[in-house]
Amino acid sequence: MRLNFSRNMILTVFMLGTFAIGMTEYVVTGLLTQFAADLNVDVATTGLLLSVYAISVAIFGPLLRMITIKFSPKPLLLALMGVFIISNVIAATAPNFEVLLLSRLLSAAMHAPFFGLCMSLAVYISAPEKRTGAIAAVQGGLTIAVMIGVPFGSFLGGALDWRLVFWLIAILGVLTFIGLSFVTPNAKPTEAPQLKKELVGVFKNKNVLMVMAVIVFGFSGVFTAYTFKEPMLREFAGFEVIGVTAGLFFFGLGGVVGNLASGKIQPLRLTEWLMASLGMFAVVLALFTFLLPFAPMAFVMCFLFGAGTFGVVPILNSKIIIGASEAPFLSGTIAASVFNLANAIGATLGTTLLNAGLTYTMITFVAAGMIMFGMFLTVVTHSVEDKSLFQDTGDAGPS
Repeated sequence: MRLNFSRNMILTVFMLGTFAIGMTEYVVTGLLTQFAADLNVDVATTGLLLSVYAISVAIFGPLLRMITIKFSPKPLLLALMGVFIISNVIAATAPNFEVLLLSRLLSAAMHAPFFGLCMSLAVYISAPEKRTGAIAAVQGGLTIAVMIGVPFGSFLGGALDWRLVFWLIAILGVLTFIGLSFVTPNAKPTEAPQLKKELVGVFKNKNVLMVMAVIVFGFSGVFTAYTFKEPMLREFAGFEVIGVTAGLFFFGLGGVVGNLASGKIQPLRLTEWLMASLGMFAVVLALFTFLLPFAPMAFVMCFLFGAGTFGVVPILNSKIIIGASEAPFLSGTIAASVFNLANAIGATLGTTLLNAGLTYTMITFVAAGMIMFGMFLTVVTHSVEDKSLFQDTGDAGPS
């Protein structure tokens, strides 16, 4: 017997999956101190758990998607979620820092293809005017993870044991696997994927190339500061476990609000909203450490940091997926991979600057400058992009 599930039900299961993956990616930022103490490494070294994850997503994600491009979406999503479950079991049982890093590589490899498939299927089952919202819904699982999963994981790891966090994520992966097996539509492409044609098309598309430049050279500044948000809260605000957990919660709450707001933007207005969002975000980062010592403002700044981060992400994702009309099977994975390349650049830069002796305040100024450069690139994008692509989004297929 074949069951037909509603669009909302499908998006909910996708969100559960992106929640679990988002928790895996970001929860380590709230556990850096615990990792350092338990695995006998420096806090600066634990930043590699973010940068290595992001590098793996950026490199192995597209390669895995190219290898599996002719696979049907449903069995591929299930296989990817199976890899995710195994990787988190390895993390939960890791005897040393090197094995924990290995588990991050494994889970990161499935990140971009999973997000790409979910976003593209979400577009596929949505009317044109609802496609930005559908992409934001899939991304919403990650932002809710940042709001709830990361603070809870930080609290659980700080109060009990960080290994329990990864066991919890593995359980979420099992629940997602079950949900995907029931609700994922058996979408079949109307024509065979042409990998070479899509790759050439993407790298000739000025719309996509400009957005990729904004992400790599501008949005990467986010992770330059975000990587060390937990130690910043401890140093400037004087927070312990409860305070850090609250700060992470407000960051995630801001992310959810920003994500929901950006999901309501019509495709034709995406670039204008992106310019404004990046400008305001740069101001938030520049002021971040100066306002943390004032307890109420610390939570406000965490909220604004989250709103800026995850308010911008769906806009950029939408501009790639909608703008890359010649690459319906690769666009979603490319978007997720480019974001994680930016994350890797930002996290690595932040670690390098910290090891070089720069203060956290200096690092946030560097981050703000990078975001401002991203705004400049967005202004250039506005003048050269083909806006007709965003007036008529056309038909989309699963990628």
